Amino acid sequence: MRLSLALALVAAAPVSAAQQQPNAAPADAPSRGFTGGDLFGLSIAAEPQISPDGRTIVYVRRSADIMSDRMQSSLWLIDVASGQQSPFATQGSSPRWSPDGTRIAYVAGDGDGSQLFVRWLTSGASARVTSFPGDPQALAWSPDGTRLAYVATVAGEAAALGKAPAKPEGAKWAPPLTVIDRVNYRNDEPGYVKPGRDHLFVVAADGGAARQLTFGAFDDGGPLSWTPDGQEIVFAAIRGPEAERQVMNSDVIAVDVNSGALRTLTTRDGPDAQPRVAPDGTRVAWLGFDDKRRSYENTQLYIGDRNAANPRSLTAPLDRAIEDATWAADGRSLYASYDDHGQRHIARIGLDGRVQPLIDNVEGGGLDRPYTGGAFSVAKNGAIAYTGGDASAPADVWLWSSGKSRRLTQLNAVMTAAKALAPVRKIAVKAPDGRAIDAWLATPPGLAPGTRAPLILEIHGGPNSAYGASFATDIQLYAAAGYAVLWTNPRGSTSYGAEFANLIDKNYPSADYDDLIAAVDAAIADGTADPDNLFVTGGSGGGVLTAWIVGKTDRFRAAATQKPVINWISEALTMDATLFTSRYWFSKLPWEDPMSYWNRSPLSLVGNVKTPTLVVVGSEDYRTPVSESEQYYAALQIRGVPTALVKVPGASHAGFTSRPSQSAAKASAILAWFDRYRTGRVR
Repeated sequence: MRLSLALALVAAAPVSAAQQQPNAAPADAPSRGFTGGDLFGLSIAAEPQISPDGRTIVYVRRSADIMSDRMQSSLWLIDVASGQQSPFATQGSSPRWSPDGTRIAYVAGDGDGSQLFVRWLTSGASARVTSFPGDPQALAWSPDGTRLAYVATVAGEAAALGKAPAKPEGAKWAPPLTVIDRVNYRNDEPGYVKPGRDHLFVVAADGGAARQLTFGAFDDGGPLSWTPDGQEIVFAAIRGPEAERQVMNSDVIAVDVNSGALRTLTTRDGPDAQPRVAPDGTRVAWLGFDDKRRSYENTQLYIGDRNAANPRSLTAPLDRAIEDATWAADGRSLYASYDDHGQRHIARIGLDGRVQPLIDNVEGGGLDRPYTGGAFSVAKNGAIAYTGGDASAPADVWLWSSGKSRRLTQLNAVMTAAKALAPVRKIAVKAPDGRAIDAWLATPPGLAPGTRAPLILEIHGGPNSAYGASFATDIQLYAAAGYAVLWTNPRGSTSYGAEFANLIDKNYPSADYDDLIAAVDAAIADGTADPDNLFVTGGSGGGVLTAWIVGKTDRFRAAATQKPVINWISEALTMDATLFTSRYWFSKLPWEDPMSYWNRSPLSLVGNVKTPTLVVVGSEDYRTPVSESEQYYAALQIRGVPTALVKVPGASHAGFTSRPSQSAAKASAILAWFDRYRTGRVR
């Protein structure tokens, strides 16, 4: 049963500054509340790589640079025994230890792009080992440490049709025509696809000319895994005559390093990716699933022989999606990460499929919203370096060894000690059909017991993704402004098994709406939320549900839909992954069954909307294109519903809040919109 609103009829008062911050700083002191400017003081740990002997960790520290308004990446070393840190490189990413632990390869900027560098730890000297092509990724050392493999883009020729007349010398003509003939002609973050393809290269670890290993009109991807004899590199790609029209049908492929000959090791319908060759070379592990054209499948961990033959899943009984996996040094098990109930875990998985949980506080990824995430690496002695933490701060570097976890960095301790941050707690939610729904509640710092606060429901995207009890700047900014913030994992969310995620298969939005409303009712029944001051926001899939909610109910005083899909037909035909929506989220193509697309489009409900609704989108969003937001804004204007359209200049879908000033400004705009409709009535 849904919790009754009658449970919420408790006296409430507006949240005063004194109630929020009982230990307020003097008037001339810096604010104790979390502010938009504080985003420039945050750092987050990423890509922790532990040395083969387990004694040293190199990791990426991402910090905001206030002058460039961008997150900058530097590399740092940690001595595991003492915990002492030292700077390694003022800029860089993708650090990888050599097999003997004497060198670290990494990627750093060099002119307009980036190149591959190697640092010798004994001397501290670095050398650039690549010059062309640029922007290497997926670095992998050869087993003997003499070579490095990587993936880079090989430039190609632009498509052309016809020919313009000859231009007189010095004339200023219009740019030449752009001819597009690829199925996927633009990607969300890079934008319109430039001519060229991603291919494998190998280069000597001490520099020299790089040699291209793979060719063709295909994009090859990492991670890359060498066989122990150094003769082959295993990778994943979508190749073949229909590669352009495949969405997730990648295969595991081996390339001979000497001859360039390719062997395709997997052939099923479905993605096979992230291959890892066992230490003794007798097996290959990889991640994948059988593609059943559903909106969600658990990514499983498979092993097969050296040729990936006789494959079997080790994790089908786990009923959770594997995010990453790596072999133990003895080849008798693998370490793998997966999400469970909104929290990332690391476990050891035996070749018999037995799962031994090890770590349950993995955190990482972004800063603005509380998504699950995190990364790890494993030393030969089984010690694990990982990014971990909780809702009190962005991710730090942690070490797991001998059954215990230890925090090695506290990158934000000085800043967080000076701030009154919102406490976060889990609350119990029961959906109308009796299902338990995970939800978390952040309250304004110092909120007096028994005092209700206006509530913001924050909805995650995906929809097949998950929130957790993680640090998030949006949550902290909303709470500092006097709002309680509620976030949930409604049906369709990951980390609860395939059945739960597929409850909305070919039916999204649907009953996930009921789960979200039940969570709001629970926050009211909890005594925290003011039922007369309810607000709702969310991005991407959360933007879809925000627009859906205001088309279904008038309970919310105001809404902010961020980078939403408003019309599934137009989204399916204009998004960057052109083939995806109609193949996995609907049973038929848009022109075959237009009403099924319309009936699940928030635009179909716009005639019901009375809630003042802000629309926010990145100006270079190619996943849920700007035209989706503009449609909704226009429809609301036509109907006379209070609205405004906010565009984040230069922002993609994934990079919506990548620049700190824009992240802070976007949250401020949403708060200003909500404040406009927030009441201060005492009941």
